[in-house]
Amino acid sequence: MSQAAKWDHEFVWHPFTQMQDWLQQIPVVIERGEGIYLIDEDGKKYYDGVSSLWVNIHGHNHPDLNKAIIEQVGKISHSTLLGLVSPPSAQLAKELVDIAPEGLEKVFFSDDGSTAIEVALKMAYQYRQLVGQTKKTKFISLTSAYHGDTLGTVSVGGITLFHEVFHSLLFKPILLPSPGIYRDVADREQAFEASLQELERILQDQHEEITALIMEPLVQAAAGMLVMPEGYLKRVRELTKQYDVFLILDEVATGFGRTGKMFACENENVAPDLMTLSKGITGGYMPLAATLTTKKIFDAFLGTFEEKKTFYHGHSYTGNALACAVALASLEVFRKEHVIDNLPPKIEAMADALKSVEILAHVKEVRQRGLIVGIELEKDVASHIPYHPNDAVGAKVAVLARTKGLICRPIGDVVILMPPLASTAEDIRDMVRILHESIQEATEVEGILADMKPVIL
Repeated sequence: MSQAAKWDHEFVWHPFTQMQDWLQQIPVVIERGEGIYLIDEDGKKYYDGVSSLWVNIHGHNHPDLNKAIIEQVGKISHSTLLGLVSPPSAQLAKELVDIAPEGLEKVFFSDDGSTAIEVALKMAYQYRQLVGQTKKTKFISLTSAYHGDTLGTVSVGGITLFHEVFHSLLFKPILLPSPGIYRDVADREQAFEASLQELERILQDQHEEITALIMEPLVQAAAGMLVMPEGYLKRVRELTKQYDVFLILDEVATGFGRTGKMFACENENVAPDLMTLSKGITGGYMPLAATLTTKKIFDAFLGTFEEKKTFYHGHSYTGNALACAVALASLEVFRKEHVIDNLPPKIEAMADALKSVEILAHVKEVRQRGLIVGIELEKDVASHIPYHPNDAVGAKVAVLARTKGLICRPIGDVVILMPPLASTAEDIRDMVRILHESIQEATEVEGILADMKPVIL
């Protein structure tokens, strides 16, 4: 075991990881990256099949992004936005507004997806108080939602495994059944209609008490890449407008090209009242987040010191110069390399390659939106019998994939593939080939589940 691995075992507490299992493993130590590959300390190369947790866009060690950071370091790495202006953050705010859905004209910077959501929740709530709509204190969120791990974001989350232990600390939203949850594919349309009918009922009965509805557009990512039916988002926007309820869209996972458009909501021509961004905003280089909102919301916070209308919220590294500089470079790469325009053949290659996975005996469903993929595994597909949690079948697929040169991370029994947008169609087909082989081995080779040690990736 290398020195880095020893120090890791002695000192590091990993996120979303059962450390009892982790400490029994010899971990893979990633030393560097090249393009869409991660390279460990022994020199072995792996496809970065989940974009280093959905953040990497243009590949690792991209020369333009490297240059932007180096040039900014030569000027200044950070100065506060409390009472001062940073040129990179000012320019980035302008460029985000330029590419954002119509009506989003103001940008509040923070550090990560959770903080961006906290900002949106607090902005929406405080707006209602400032304009005299003091009864509007409730939020609507979807079942199976994930918006982060701070207490505010957990409050509007709906994944029991992550959130149940903190139940007594949270505020209680109105839960809307997710249209992405259905027993059979044949039930998809029924789930779609039922969710919208329930939303309309909630809004009719309680709209005078509801501040905002928050949701992930098109794909509920941490729930296992649950894909929403076509037209659902558009109808939600229509209903929230009709009943004067803000729509907060969490584009943290779906933004920056993941669904085939720059932002997922563009697929249905929807403009929210607040939109949160993080993950891919810097191309996978630096922590940064942004909450975009309308001039209407912004203007409600304007006033004298005596009126105390200020949005009293901030972060030490808000608008960090290094992060904003590399985010600007990432947007320039989007333009220069025509990233969005080049996505359709890659998305098509993914869909075509996944056909071979769909027919595997223990694949319940393959869900794809753009270059976002979730492959759900089941012990007995015909009888809807899931694997036992201790089978850890998703994790074992990922371990097998790693031996074949692909890094991926499952969500329970859902195998996730979300490669960098810089991947070629050939790269994508090869990643799917590895997953096909790994799923087949893990689920169809007798004894392999029992013989493999439990793992947490």
